Amino acid sequence: MSKSIYVGNLPWSTTEDDLASLFSEYGDVISVKLISDRETGRSKGFGFIEMGDDVAKTAIEALDNQEFGGRTLRVNEARPQTPR
Repeated sequence: MSKSIYVGNLPWSTTEDDLASLFSEYGDVISVKLISDRETGRSKGFGFIEMGDDVAKTAIEALDNQEFGGRTLRVNEARPQTPR
C-alpha cells in the first residue's frame, strides 16, 4: 500500500528529480508530481510524493519544517481533493 504526501513551500526552481532525491533518503519513491500553472508552466510551489506506508510517516516527520533551497518545507499526508 502507498501514501500520497503533500510537499508545500517549495522553491520555484525545484525539479521532480530534486524531490525524488530528497525523499529517497527515507525509502523508495513511487512517484513525484510537481504542480505547475496551466498558462505559464511555472511551478506553483507544491507537489505530491507517493511512497510506501511504512516509510511515508518517517519521511513526513523528518522533512516537515526543514529548510530546502532556502525555504521551510510543509510536509504532511495528502488529503483527498474535495469535489467542486
